[in-house]
Amino acid sequence: MTDERGWPHSPDPQTDVVIDAKGLRALAHPVRVQLVGLLRKNGPSTATRLAEQLGLNSGATSYHLRQLAAAGFVAEDTERGNARDRWWKAVHQVTWWTDTDLAEQEPEAALGYLRSIVASHTLTAQTALNSLETMPVEWRNALDLSDMVLQITPEEARSLAGELAAVVARYRRIDPEASAPEGTDRVAVVVQVLPEPQACADADEAGGRS
Repeated sequence: MTDERGWPHSPDPQTDVVIDAKGLRALAHPVRVQLVGLLRKNGPSTATRLAEQLGLNSGATSYHLRQLAAAGFVAEDTERGNARDRWWKAVHQVTWWTDTDLAEQEPEAALGYLRSIVASHTLTAQTALNSLETMPVEWRNALDLSDMVLQITPEEARSLAGELAAVVARYRRIDPEASAPEGTDRVAVVVQVLPEPQACADADEAGGRS
């Protein structure tokens, strides 16, 4: 079942991509994760414009875009491009990781990809906080940075993540091709369910006792 305003509860073959080993290796770089995110949020762009947003040179940005294109995440937008500027667009709107064995098969790429996501989340938070002083008071009052520690099982953690995703899906998803409804603005919602390292170690030790 899919909510037209939000995310499906399972991959939509029309708009989503299920990551495989090749895709995992391609996204195991923070710049590439950020490039895909910018194209999905803002629509087609050039390497020059994307480089300005990321504080990179256009040559490096073009290289990363070509790597993403080879993995099927972005494609050249031939309707906008010309002999001088190549435009790029996102091929999908959502990336899904449904193969739990991938982390075992590609441990370095998996860790690189996850670290790239964390770096992207951190950059999003830092960018928002850097504009806090000029942020409209209504949005300053709506801003929330919270963390809580729960005592739950792995099954409950998966259930929690699913419930949180369902809540987020009730709200309006960004469509770069459409005009934003009056009175709305973009909001980044970051969901992290992170087992604490010491808790995992204690659980492994307890499980190994006879």
